[in-house]
Amino acid sequence: MLTIAAGTVRGQDAGTQQQLDKLSGQIQDLTEAQQAEGKRMEAIEKELADLAAKVNTPQVNDSASTGDLKKLAEDVQELDKKRLADRELILAQIQKLGQISAAGGEAPVHHSHVKPVNDTPADTGGPAVPTTGYEYVVKDGDTLGGIAKKYKSQGVKVTTTQILKANPGLNPNALYVGKKIFIPDPNAK
Repeated sequence: MLTIAAGTVRGQDAGTQQQLDKLSGQIQDLTEAQQAEGKRMEAIEKELADLAAKVNTPQVNDSASTGDLKKLAEDVQELDKKRLADRELILAQIQKLGQISAAGGEAPVHHSHVKPVNDTPADTGGPAVPTTGYEYVVKDGDTLGGIAKKYKSQGVKVTTTQILKANPGLNPNALYVGKKIFIPDPNAK
């Protein structure tokens, strides 16, 4: 019996050993798979970090074409011309304001800034526009009513309606310094 019992125990030990070997192999496979997944996760994290860095880095296009550079140079030159013209206009306005404050009153309308116009325009087929009058350069703070008032004080009886009719497309709310407008002389024949 002892021999049978020893044979049974050895058979169970061999079966248990097989199961232990099988479980050990499965554990080893799982450990290797876990290590492979860990490496794969590290690679994904690195790739994600690289993508985030690229997204947060501004893209610079270092290659500008010759045409782009020429256009930019032309724009800068045009802007500089406008800046110089604005500077001259500002200096002229400051000089006028100095003269006004020295005279102690409202600036009179001078013929150096307002000149008679007697040109006959070509027939455009539109409404008749007076051809006798004055060219006026808009100054800071001017309104059509104020301009008409200045001319009335100089003996030219003109209304804002007449000024608007003589300047088709003129927006009285969009006057800007330096804009030239035509002031009709209703007294001229």
